[in-house]
Amino acid sequence: MAREYRETYSEAMTIVPDSKDWTWVLAQPCPECSFDSGAPAYEDIPALILDNARSWPTVLAREDVRVRPDEATWSALEYAAHVRDVFRIFTERLELILAQNNPTFANWDQDATAIADRYSEQDPETIAVELMAAAERAASAYGAVASADRSRTALRSNGSQFTVESLARYFVHDVIHHRHDVAGQRGGPH
Repeated sequence: MAREYRETYSEAMTIVPDSKDWTWVLAQPCPECSFDSGAPAYEDIPALILDNARSWPTVLAREDVRVRPDEATWSALEYAAHVRDVFRIFTERLELILAQNNPTFANWDQDATAIADRYSEQDPETIAVELMAAAERAASAYGAVASADRSRTALRSNGSQFTVESLARYFVHDVIHHRHDVAGQRGGPH
């Protein structure tokens, strides 16, 4: 049954995986969402995380939350489920970078996760609760990092090196960018 679902869902899901290396957002503002990851102080990161999380319940309350704007774009529900998981993954990555010397992060195939976890079938109200809980945990974890530990390093599976600080900035851009992604979908910038 699960295999049949994956095959059916993956055939229906024509999302083209994003294979870009988005680490360039650490060096310049994003032309799509306008976020400049170098602008906020590290101390502002927890507030940015929580502000982002607080904006998702309105998105998840839309009548068209499950509707994809086109065949190649996730629905607002799928984006929200992904953002919830981004909060979780980047908290785990922070914990790893603080616990080990220069660890390598496991690769995370977000498109495979969307299919395996059936993002499109998840309950919007549950996602809203889980997203906020994951954001609170992330904000607390990033906020608790001592200044001396912000230069600790880790590698992404593709070899990109991060410090705690650059990881935080990269992560915050990701969730802010996805909120921008859904602002243009039907239902507007709620």
